[in-house]
Parts: sequence; C-alpha cells; structure tokens
Amino acid sequence: MRQTICNGLEEPLATDRRIARVAELMKREVSQLLLSGIKDDRVGMGMVSVTHVDVAGDLQHAKIFVSVYGSAEARSETMAGLKSATGFVRGELGRRMRLRRTPEIIFLEDLSIEQGTQVLSLINRLSQERQASGWDDELDREPGDSTARGAAADVDDADAADAAAEMDEVDEVDEMDEIDETDEPGN
Repeated sequence: MRQTICNGLEEPLATDRRIARVAELMKREVSQLLLSGIKDDRVGMGMVSVTHVDVAGDLQHAKIFVSVYGSAEARSETMAGLKSATGFVRGELGRRMRLRRTPEIIFLEDLSIEQGTQVLSLINRLSQERQASGWDDELDREPGDSTARGAAADVDDADAADAAAEMDEVDEVDEMDEIDETDEPGN
C-alpha cells in the first residue's frame, strides 16, 4: 500500500506489525522518560503511567495515552507539564528510536482506569445492598430449599411443575391457532 502525499510523491504505509512494534517501543521509551528524563515538576505531581500508544498508519502521528493518579488539580497540572514537554519528548524519541521521521506526538489523559474503578465500586455497593436486604438469598436458592425469605420461598416444586405444564398446554393451543390461520382460504 502507498499513500499519496501533497507533492505527488508516494510514501509506503507501514504494516500492522511494524506499527505495533513502533507503538510498543514508544510506550517503553516514554515511560522511561517519565521516570527520569522530564525535569518539569508538574509532571511529578501525580503518579503518571503510559497506558497505550496509538500510532497512525504512516508513522507520522502518535497519541500517547497516560493515566494520572491523584487529585483533579494534580491531573490538570501533570497534563499541562506533559504538553509543555512534548517537544523534548519527541526529540528524545528521535534520538532513541532511530526512525526516518519521528512522529508528531500528543498526550491524552486516559480515564478508562478511573471509570473502571467507579464501575467496580458501584458493583460492590449493589452487592452489599443485596446482601443487606436478603435479595441474594432468594436468587441463590436451590430448588426444594425453603430457607430463603420472601415470595420465592412460598412456591414449592410441585406448584412450579403444574405451572410449567399449564404453559405447555397454552403453547400447544397457540400453535394450533397458528396452523388454522394459515389454512384459511385467502391467506
């Protein structure tokens, strides 16, 4: 595959495997720079980690997703520090990676870890509420077990079998009605 650029020349697109390798190498190098290379104090305000790097097919642009642990103020300061250090990070990547052209980079905050934590806390809260109300006991009840509380415990297995048999009879009658409707003239 080739991509036509503005002056009429063609430039080959990178393969998926190469894009993945470049993205992984960028992730590793930027992580190292976050640990020791960037001297901006704002970057050190929150605990920062690179979660994902998305490299374009032509290797000209890269989005670096970072997760920042800390308060909202620390996150905004850290992102401002990373934005100001973009030129330095790109220059270091160019020296370390030995690509023909170093991709333009942009730092984006990855909120997926925070959102995942919120979902897990909601699930835990619901689970605790269910346990407190005894609702889980009703859902976990084995057939024939009469220890569960509530209306579900009042129904025994014989009543359930009778109800199932009645439903089967209703289904058979419905099927017969459908057959009769298709046999009528004019359909």
